[in-house]
Amino acid sequence: MSEEISRVLAIVTMIVLSACTSPTTTPHQGDRNPVNQPQQFTLDENSKIATGQTLYVPVYSYIYHDDGRRIFNLATTLSIRNTDLANPIIITCVRYYNSSGQLVRQYLERPIQVAALASTEFFINTTDNSGGLGANFIVDWVAQTNVSEPIIEAVMIGTGFQQGISFISPGKVIQSQTNYTCSSS
Repeated sequence: MSEEISRVLAIVTMIVLSACTSPTTTPHQGDRNPVNQPQQFTLDENSKIATGQTLYVPVYSYIYHDDGRRIFNLATTLSIRNTDLANPIIITCVRYYNSSGQLVRQYLERPIQVAALASTEFFINTTDNSGGLGANFIVDWVAQTNVSEPIIEAVMIGTGFQQGISFISPGKVIQSQTNYTCSSS
């Protein structure tokens, strides 16, 4: 009987220890299929543009807590989702501004194409407070045919003190876009 208990304990120990090994890929790597990644796209003065928009997306690098005396850092994911069933959209510009309205970062060197029903994202780490409390993204997109409007929103998340917080900030259309370049900065 004692030998049987020893065997069971040995098997349980092996199972527990094997569960402690780190995975070969991170969840994020596993979720991203290189075949579906947005591809760079070339637009020029002769490109036909049927529709497009410029959106303002509010972002919070941190929020105040504890009577406004402390900050709670947040990570941000800007999510751009093409909702059209058949046609791609082209993201021409993604810019990140701080609370003072100063450009912090331009994310695209060239436009990218997002396939029908596909999505792409841009990430700001929890430790990056360069945007401040009133940060924002300006996103320009166009399409060569009429398409349904994409969903463009920011998802903020933070954890600490055995607590978690997350919320979404939807994009707001601020102008129609019929140009193939970035809107005015």
